[in-house]
Amino acid sequence: MQRAYPLLFVFLWSTGFIGAKFGLPHAEPLSFLLTRYCLVVALMLPVALATRAPWPRDPQQWLHIAVSGLLVHALYLGGVFVAIGHGLPAGITALVVGMQPLLTACSAGWLLGEKVSGRQWGGLAMGFVGVALVVSGKLGDGALGPMLLPALVALLAITAGTLYQKRFCARFDLRTGALIQFVPSAIVTGIAVALFEDYRIDWSGEFLFALGWLVLVLSLGAISLLNLLIRKGSAVNVASLFYLTPPTTALIAWAVFGETLTPVAVLGMAVAVGGVYLVARPAK
Repeated sequence: MQRAYPLLFVFLWSTGFIGAKFGLPHAEPLSFLLTRYCLVVALMLPVALATRAPWPRDPQQWLHIAVSGLLVHALYLGGVFVAIGHGLPAGITALVVGMQPLLTACSAGWLLGEKVSGRQWGGLAMGFVGVALVVSGKLGDGALGPMLLPALVALLAITAGTLYQKRFCARFDLRTGALIQFVPSAIVTGIAVALFEDYRIDWSGEFLFALGWLVLVLSLGAISLLNLLIRKGSAVNVASLFYLTPPTTALIAWAVFGETLTPVAVLGMAVAVGGVYLVARPAK
């Protein structure tokens, strides 16, 4: 069963972009995320108390888990949602965030002592080329300007968050850990909403569907799988899975929204899958 975790994670994580496409037309990006985080906390708190889930005993672990949550949730998701909500094409956002495995590989050696082989470097390069091919038809035109900034913040945040969690808090209870990660994320996002937004939400059926999906499937399901993968695998192997997100999202968008898949995009999917295989394949 555990062998299926990476594929399940890629599928669930990819649906986050679909949920954003449904929900963002009906809400300001940070207001959307604040509502999502508060619902996660409201759902997880009674679960953690009812099941008597263990809390970290070391105050430093509380801090490390909270910092990793701020990076992976508040900054990464905040950057992605703000970028898309302010008009940056999803393809460009995916391409910018798609550089994460390369950044992780560059940093994993001196931060975590992980050795990246020549085969893995080749796989990382292949994965990036594959992602670029997949999103090449969706890059759009026009001046991007400051819209790129939140996407770059998201890239740095997910890279730093993966490395930080692997080094300082790879193991924690998923129930109490979710609370320790999402509470500070909700507080920081709430401050940002108070400063930059008016908390405008259209509580339509589409928004409620997107909100429910992102809370239950992404924030509880996919994030729990990500935490398990970080606990069990190397940072480079886990990061390489993010190369599969744009191709999988493209396939889901094709099935759900009828978006076209060009031959170049199909080729890019094959290249990205081959790159991830080279990265994750055990050394002989």
